[in-house]
Amino acid sequence: MSDSIAQRVPPSPTPDPSTRPFWEAAKQGRLLIGRNTATGAFHYPPRPVDPFDDEGEVELVPASGRGTIYTFSIMRAKTPYAIAYVELEEGPRIMTNIVDCDFATLKVGQPVRLVFVKSEDGQPIPMFTPAG
Repeated sequence: MSDSIAQRVPPSPTPDPSTRPFWEAAKQGRLLIGRNTATGAFHYPPRPVDPFDDEGEVELVPASGRGTIYTFSIMRAKTPYAIAYVELEEGPRIMTNIVDCDFATLKVGQPVRLVFVKSEDGQPIPMFTPAG
């Protein structure tokens, strides 16, 4: 039997002033990541200060929406779901859910692409689905 299931509705985020641009971009179907203007290094989640370097400023830039599954686990809750770390094409890893798929076919290294799933209050949440 396949583990493809009904999709759960994620809880709504609670934006604060530092995350508001991220959530506004999500409403437009864009995933933003942080980029250090001095080093060019990317980080996620985006925040006003680079967590790896105190040189340069942080700017928010759109991610490609492509990545690969770094690791994952199937959560056998009332409504099962797949939680994963996806390594973005740009380098950072993002904790997310893998949706719209048969969980039995998921594997580490599998290419995935960005999709948005509406939360309880309608705010789009970035998640991923197998590419192709």
